[in-house]
Amino acid sequence: MNTIHEVIKTLRFTEGQSLLELIYLIASVLFVFGLKMLSKPDTAKKGNLWAAFGMSFAIVGTILFHRVDGEPIRHIPLILLAFAIGATAGWIIARRVKMTAMPQLVSLFNGMGGACAALIALMEFPHIDAAGGVPYGQLITIMPGVMIGTVSFTGSMIAFGKLNGNIGDLRTKALRPVNILLLMIMLSLIVWVMVRPDVHADGHIGAWPVYLLLGLSAIYGVLFVMPIGGADMPVVISLLNSFTGLAAAFGGFLYHNQAMLTGGILVGSAGTILTVLMCNAMNRSLINVIAGAFGGGGAPQTKEAGTVKEISVNDTAVLLAYSKKVIVVPGYGLAVAQAQHLCNEMVKLLEEHGVEVQFAIHPVAGRMPGHMNVLLAEADVPYDKLKEMDEINPELPNTDVVVVIGANDVVNPAAEDDPSSPIYGMPIIRAHTARNIIVMKRGMGKGYADIENFLFYDPKTRMLFGNAKDSLQKLIEEIKNL
Repeated sequence: MNTIHEVIKTLRFTEGQSLLELIYLIASVLFVFGLKMLSKPDTAKKGNLWAAFGMSFAIVGTILFHRVDGEPIRHIPLILLAFAIGATAGWIIARRVKMTAMPQLVSLFNGMGGACAALIALMEFPHIDAAGGVPYGQLITIMPGVMIGTVSFTGSMIAFGKLNGNIGDLRTKALRPVNILLLMIMLSLIVWVMVRPDVHADGHIGAWPVYLLLGLSAIYGVLFVMPIGGADMPVVISLLNSFTGLAAAFGGFLYHNQAMLTGGILVGSAGTILTVLMCNAMNRSLINVIAGAFGGGGAPQTKEAGTVKEISVNDTAVLLAYSKKVIVVPGYGLAVAQAQHLCNEMVKLLEEHGVEVQFAIHPVAGRMPGHMNVLLAEADVPYDKLKEMDEINPELPNTDVVVVIGANDVVNPAAEDDPSSPIYGMPIIRAHTARNIIVMKRGMGKGYADIENFLFYDPKTRMLFGNAKDSLQKLIEEIKNL
């Protein structure tokens, strides 16, 4: 009877595992399907929901069918309680977060993902059994998982603090060799554990190397992000996101979990590709990003500023309404003022006057990649009006008016003509080539990179000072009266 019972138990276990693998496969397909839909604004929301459904499907399947030594998962009420708490907290935070704080939210959530991946690796390390030989497969997933997950967590927390204004920059060239040295030590420690693991008499591997790696990774994550500041922050957000994906993929290898593996690979590869694109857009080297040695530099600026010319709301309205072509360059200031809806209303009024209006989007405008795209999509701006930097730049010389709303570094001509500038060589939206330039700002404050913007002193530039929301509201009223 015991033998028959064991056979039935084994068959049920095998059937459950096969069903669970099928669930993971379906979840993986939904991840890919959702990611594909995210490539288009009109399907992005549905894509997000499909991917979320895939993850929920995988979680439910794991609870119902996963077995440990043939036994079902225990403490399901506690698991469901934790799931409910996390889901509720995430829902509330996501609903209440302001558009200007979205980068901080991304950093926070990304850091939580990295922490989870590191904790998984830490929990599994004590269970490694080396009695039958060194388990290279497990070690090569656990050790890098601890390192990458921890760097992602501490780095994301520092990024959150810097974006939120709680932590300042630590600009010193001494960090470059320190970061490189730490990175080499961590990689050497991983290799050393692989080659000569500290195997105890009971067949288990000593845990001190993994805890040492944990501490070094935490320090490296802090020092890696601390010197990064200014307009370079979108690059580090993207890079940390790819780190979290890689750490999750290591967990997928460890547990033979297809859904976890696919999700981690998608996040890691997408984050890496986006990081490279961001580096190109910022004219930065990926090696310098990893070394934590960018975000400043350049010789002191010697170019004289010039004279600022102001313009009234009435004159701005007349200039815009009687133009043939207008291009709007949105920036972080537009998000801070929450003026995206008014901006779209002004665009519609100008189009009623026969004006062709488009939006010029820089890859790193705002505080993270795609920040302006999301901001304008929230205001129902048609996506075909959003033009990328490379597409819009050739049109600017034939544009009657460029309206810069809250943008700064992404339109700074110093990137092209001032070798002493820290952003020299960075591709920009060439607003200075338009026939007329209107810059809407609250004052003459410097941008996120904390450098002078010589576009403000261009002879073709007129400054319309004031809060973007108030200025746009007044412009709308003036255009209606024309």
